[in-house]
Amino acid sequence: MSGIILSKYQGLGNDYLILDAKKNREQLMGKKIALLCRRGFGLGADGVLYGPVMIDGKLGVRIFNSDGSESAISGNGVRIFAKYLLDQGYVTEHSFDIETLAGTIHVEALNSRGTEFRVNMGKPSFFSKDIPVTGDPREVIDEKFRFGDKVYNATCLTVGNPHCIIFTGSLSAKEAKNLGPYVENSDEFPNRMNLQLCRVIDRGNLDIEIWERGSGYTRASGTGSCAAAAAAYRLGYVEPRINVNQPGGMIQIDIAADGTIFMTGTVGYIAEMTIAEGFFS
Repeated sequence: MSGIILSKYQGLGNDYLILDAKKNREQLMGKKIALLCRRGFGLGADGVLYGPVMIDGKLGVRIFNSDGSESAISGNGVRIFAKYLLDQGYVTEHSFDIETLAGTIHVEALNSRGTEFRVNMGKPSFFSKDIPVTGDPREVIDEKFRFGDKVYNATCLTVGNPHCIIFTGSLSAKEAKNLGPYVENSDEFPNRMNLQLCRVIDRGNLDIEIWERGSGYTRASGTGSCAAAAAAYRLGYVEPRINVNQPGGMIQIDIAADGTIFMTGTVGYIAEMTIAEGFFS
């Protein structure tokens, strides 16, 4: 298997490889994706975007985590793929839709270079069956959970993928790395779980540290930023426009009166690469 060409992009340090379905015959899956994404031995990435493909008859993308598992949605991944579509001429308008397994996502390029996008991420749900979270049907708001040997107050929601938000007075990458595996693999989260540790700075600013299911510690997350902002807004900690600061940079979240989340953030192109012959052997 040789001659496979991939492009690499990043959104606030959250990096993805793009496997163009129109330029490559192979659709890499599972272990091969994990090998590609492995830093130091592969090309290194937080995941792979496979597309453009047709989903429900419309232009779309499939999203894979660095462990090879598939994800329904990625906020940074959607922005990255939107830029790729513009860069390659697959779309010519600066306002268009991308189909994902989580549904239709509307994106708008905010400049002529396609380096900043505003994305309609839809409405969050805090209902346990939607997320999902085990137990009686309910909204999972500021609820007690035991992770490891400690009890935490957490708010859970889905923005197309599941998130657990824990508000804390202090943040560190170390704590996210320590706590993340417990949250991701808790029995109460049958589809696994993303974690955001979140600190409220003021009514317009949040800081977060991120652990992503299937990828581990991550410098930035678009859906994680949406989830953290939505949880903080639901709990009354912030106004409807929130800057979510993370190690990779800042994502702006706007929450409309009907609950719809709009995410604005930057994207950058890194490189185009060809996999060495025999890499997978």
